[in-house]
Amino acid sequence: MASPQNAAENPSKPPRKRLHPVLRFFLGTIGVLVSLVLMAALGLTFIVALSYPKLPDLDTLTDYRPKIPLRIFSADGVLIGEFGEERRNLVHIQDIPEIMKKSVLAIEDDRFYEHGGVDYQGIVRATFSNLSGGGGGASTITQQVARNFFLTSNEPTFIQKASRKFLYEIPLAWKIERNLTKDQILEVYMNQIYLGQRAYGFASAAQIYFGKPLKELSIAEAAMLAGLPKAPSAYNPVVNPKRAHARQQYILLRMRQLGYITDAQYQQAKDEELKIKGDSAAFGVHAEYVAEMARQLVYAQYKDDTYTRGLNVFTTITKTDQDAAYIALRRGIIDYERRHGYRGPEAYMDIPEGSKELAENAIEVELADHPDSDDLIAAVVLEATPKEISAVLATGEEIKISGAGLGFGANLLSDKAPPQKRIKRGAIIRVFQDGKNWIITQMPEVESAFVSVNSQDGGIRALVGGFDFNRNKFNHVTQAWRQPGSSFKPFIYSSSLEKGLSPATIINDAPLTFTQTGGQVWQPKNYGGKFEGPISMRRALQKSINLVSIRILERVGVKYAQEYITRFGFDADKNPPYLTLALGAGNVTPLQMVGAYSVFANGGYKINPYLITKITDNSGTVLSQAKPALANDESNRVIDARNAFVMDSMLRDVVRHGTAVKALSLKRTDLAGKTGTTNDSLDAWFAGYQPNLTAIAWIGYDQPKSLGDRETGGGLALPVWISYMSKVLKDVPNVDRTVPEGLIEAGGEYYYAEYPPNASVRDLGMGDRPAMSPEEEKAKTQMKNELF
Repeated sequence: MASPQNAAENPSKPPRKRLHPVLRFFLGTIGVLVSLVLMAALGLTFIVALSYPKLPDLDTLTDYRPKIPLRIFSADGVLIGEFGEERRNLVHIQDIPEIMKKSVLAIEDDRFYEHGGVDYQGIVRATFSNLSGGGGGASTITQQVARNFFLTSNEPTFIQKASRKFLYEIPLAWKIERNLTKDQILEVYMNQIYLGQRAYGFASAAQIYFGKPLKELSIAEAAMLAGLPKAPSAYNPVVNPKRAHARQQYILLRMRQLGYITDAQYQQAKDEELKIKGDSAAFGVHAEYVAEMARQLVYAQYKDDTYTRGLNVFTTITKTDQDAAYIALRRGIIDYERRHGYRGPEAYMDIPEGSKELAENAIEVELADHPDSDDLIAAVVLEATPKEISAVLATGEEIKISGAGLGFGANLLSDKAPPQKRIKRGAIIRVFQDGKNWIITQMPEVESAFVSVNSQDGGIRALVGGFDFNRNKFNHVTQAWRQPGSSFKPFIYSSSLEKGLSPATIINDAPLTFTQTGGQVWQPKNYGGKFEGPISMRRALQKSINLVSIRILERVGVKYAQEYITRFGFDADKNPPYLTLALGAGNVTPLQMVGAYSVFANGGYKINPYLITKITDNSGTVLSQAKPALANDESNRVIDARNAFVMDSMLRDVVRHGTAVKALSLKRTDLAGKTGTTNDSLDAWFAGYQPNLTAIAWIGYDQPKSLGDRETGGGLALPVWISYMSKVLKDVPNVDRTVPEGLIEAGGEYYYAEYPPNASVRDLGMGDRPAMSPEEEKAKTQMKNELF
């Protein structure tokens, strides 16, 4: 430093100013930090040189084969089910839309295509941020890939995390950059990263959160998904919509600042209202029972590989058929419930008084035990009067129910209603929305099943195994062994055609009495308790007369009939050789019934209902292909073509003039079928077909009890069948059948050539009955059901 004297001697040289102590400290600190960073860089270079040879191989990256779940699709390519711990869609980089890439780069690594795996600017920035208490990270996408594939994230402290980063993560990132292109790294990242809801990768997340493929995402939707990698639970739009929205808005702002989107695009995306759908969006059709059936079939073949190989299973069902069946069945059940009155609230809870937040939390917890069933939504009553109900949904929305919406539960709004059934504050009720109006309903107790197949090859076109899979996973189509009632009679009639009977055979509908050793008497009756007297077999089937069916079986012989029905796919041991067989007192499943009725529909061929057409691996290679049994293949014929034609003509008359006459509302001439109702109305059936499509509807309680004195197959199951057929046959032309060779038509009736009118059995049961055989004696004990 110059002395004052020297300064005075050089007046032209200004005196030196001393730096402020704070500024000197700040600059000194920066210098120290810069020195530390340079030293760290040199140390890092040395460490990397030592650790690089010890780094793991990159086989899992260079030969990337992620765990891809089992996926089940409809015949028309709609996803109906997914099974596996990781829900993932593998998508190649060229198929990822630019807006999705830019959304991710904007928030995760905007210099990704510029750095060599480590962003030094980001490290310096993050270091200052952490030292100042601001937090933040500097990991590039390449480093995240290294961490996700080869490292753990269990280090709790900053020092431990830093050690992991410098010793392993950064060297690994460099090694990855040397072996993979930038696009390959980004592709792995966008397929591997976890994004909540068991979704791995952005393609899977797009399907789960928005119900659409990546290529259809808007800018706003892409930005929402881009916010998930940092903290999938914290920014999950299903669980934390407000936090997720805030992060999405920040990402959109970053995208505009980086020039990825224009101001106009930013404004539009910023204001776009997103519709978050969650898990339900992943599946485009209600086919839970189908998906589970397919899963079981695939697992039987592939075992644990089922859930990781990326198998794609293509089923026979179509979205149109499945939607029609699902809607028809649920509507039929709801209509039945409304006919039989409101049972009262599902449960009651005590709503905490005073604190609104405490009440909301308690309601949320309670409604979690009462999940929605599609459009049947659970609600907690806040206030109830005979004129209006105020209730709250799980979403927090408060609703009002009044007017016609109260009708179903009106009797339990009165002060005189039983306390244990009254609708009052704290009651958990079910509601559904019709337009803007809310209406009281209830969860059904009754169960149901519906299945339809292609009559020509057995491909299942629709299958609904119950009212709600999430409530009851028991598949009533395949697992419910129920008595078929009068829907079984056509198979007894079919057997009689081979024994010389014809539709014109006159049978006496008169009382029958069976007396067992010991004096016990059984007298079968017809529905309604009346007798028709002499009646043709055709007319008896139309009216579903019990006594006629019993007399037919007597003539045919129970042993012959038991063997004969196995041609249709029924189990002999489930249908004992007793006279009760005439009334459908054995046991069948709806799946057996749909296969059996297809024999009449297709002209006499046994087809086997099947569900899976093919299975492919993730690359599209076909691993297995169905080879179904086909109609018109004579090796599959199980009954004479004449028999099938005559039975079809009789079953068409059941629709034209008999118990299924409601089906005429479809205005078709090619429909045939049979109603079925068991004793005490325990089971209600309708089994019917159009020549190329066979469908079965069943309704009953899991623990058998009466459906109601006036409930029949024609009133319960037939409307479900009609609703389904009205949609799927809408544009299908009528099918006429050709009379096969070997049939004689006389007087408007058909006869086998070997049993012409003058040789056919012309009457049956018109005289005295022969003495009962010991076998028939035993049968009396089986006669517990008198069926319509």
